[in-house]
Amino acid sequence: MPDASRLVILDRDGVINRDSDAYVKSLDEWIPYPSSIEAIARLSRAGWDVAIATNQSGIARGYYDEATLEAMHAELEKQVGDAGGEIAYIAYCPHGPDDGCSCRKPLPGLLEEIRAALGLESLAGSWMVGDSLRDLQAGEPMGCRPVLVRTGKGSKTEAQGEGLEGALIFDELAGFVDWLLDKC
Repeated sequence: MPDASRLVILDRDGVINRDSDAYVKSLDEWIPYPSSIEAIARLSRAGWDVAIATNQSGIARGYYDEATLEAMHAELEKQVGDAGGEIAYIAYCPHGPDDGCSCRKPLPGLLEEIRAALGLESLAGSWMVGDSLRDLQAGEPMGCRPVLVRTGKGSKTEAQGEGLEGALIFDELAGFVDWLLDKC
């Protein structure tokens, strides 16, 4: 059974792969950071569980469909698997910002889905890694420890300086994983 203290929850766009203001709309546009794929695999090989919580409003906006998103996630899981790791669970919100759902970050619905899917009583003590404030805010009510990466929108988020009290900040996911595996 997974242990929340050995769970790392990642945002996708801007943390694992390049982000785009025009949305990542196809498998061809889904371009992972090589160091992030290897970082996820290293976590997994070290006995950590890795889950993903990602807003995907491009579905609601009609930019791509769920089959396209599934293809991107299948490629992500393949690349992580080829590097010797695995992803425990992927949760995504297909809704737009005005749809009134409970899963769109900064709301904690995606993290609640991950908690239930992994059979955990709580996510307290797990890590929430993102490149935007809303990622960190989603983890806060669930007891997640916040980590901001400067990739994607992370440098802009850091420059705004709001809501980052208590957050650890790293240049990229690989830097956080180096620190975490050294610390634990």
